[in-house]
Amino acid sequence: MEIGVDSFAAILPDPETGRLPSGTQRMADLLDEVETADRSGLDVFGLGEHHRAEFLDSAPAIILAAAAARTSRIRLTSAVTVLSAADPVRVFQEFATLDLIAGGRAEIVVGRGSFGEAFPLFGLDTSDYDALFAEKLDLLLELNTTTHPTWAGRFRPPLTGQGVFPRPHQPRLPIWLGVGGTPKSFARAGALGLPLMIAIIGGDFERFRPFVDLYRETGLRAGHDAESLRVGVHAMGFVGDTDAQARDAFYPGWAQLTGKVGRERGWVPPSRRQFDALAGPEGAFLVGSPETVADKMLHASETLGGISRITFQMSTAALQPAGMQRSIELLGKAVAPIVRAAQAAS
Repeated sequence: MEIGVDSFAAILPDPETGRLPSGTQRMADLLDEVETADRSGLDVFGLGEHHRAEFLDSAPAIILAAAAARTSRIRLTSAVTVLSAADPVRVFQEFATLDLIAGGRAEIVVGRGSFGEAFPLFGLDTSDYDALFAEKLDLLLELNTTTHPTWAGRFRPPLTGQGVFPRPHQPRLPIWLGVGGTPKSFARAGALGLPLMIAIIGGDFERFRPFVDLYRETGLRAGHDAESLRVGVHAMGFVGDTDAQARDAFYPGWAQLTGKVGRERGWVPPSRRQFDALAGPEGAFLVGSPETVADKMLHASETLGGISRITFQMSTAALQPAGMQRSIELLGKAVAPIVRAAQAAS
């Protein structure tokens, strides 16, 4: 199982002073986090894409390129690229360039995103939500295998053999399909034979097993090799020295961001009781001591029939930089060895 961190470059108030850091300082801290993940032996670091004031990740490929120059082994990916609102040609060029800088460590997770700000920002109609994604994914996959594509669609001018450069360091960029909870998305990933990244940000792992089974069954029926049908999980996670310390550190930032989004969407305000249930034995939050987190990761993998990758969305924690780096170090140096030893033994 590959283990990593996803960040949305969230910019939150200092837990002691209440002041917001500058965007420049937060970006510097974020790059330090990627270096720490690389040094701690983690496998992957992902950057989301949002177009909101509380996040600084509207251009993830640029941040990842800066991270590539400061790291040596960790894989660098989007988490996710909002492909519906982007030009697939430009996305491919950006990540191919990143791959050259990183020496073959770039990946893309594509999805439709959980926020809608990108659509009006780039002049797109949300009524075309699914059609935009399907067409643009088709083009991105074509670009990954063909330097001079011939392609036509509804939302973009056709390509008639123009060269798309540069080409990546890897023969092909790894492209994962990021999904939420709709069966159609799982089936699409299976039909295309793409690795699957599931955003599990609440509830429990068990409810996703039927969707994962649908993904694998669809992929096998489409003729794809079982080994290529990889399943990844993006989950809320944070590691502390004890369960109580981890929960106390993660809760304030999670409650702040969840409350803000919830007010926009009409959700019930978040509570500590709700959070503790999600961080408990039956919940999907990977928050706790190294032993607790490792046990929940192994449980998640067993529940979903085998997981190839788990990435922790921990950037909502309202912590000073040292606290965030401590959690990343614990994930790489304390949690990962437990998980890997258990999987090797089984």
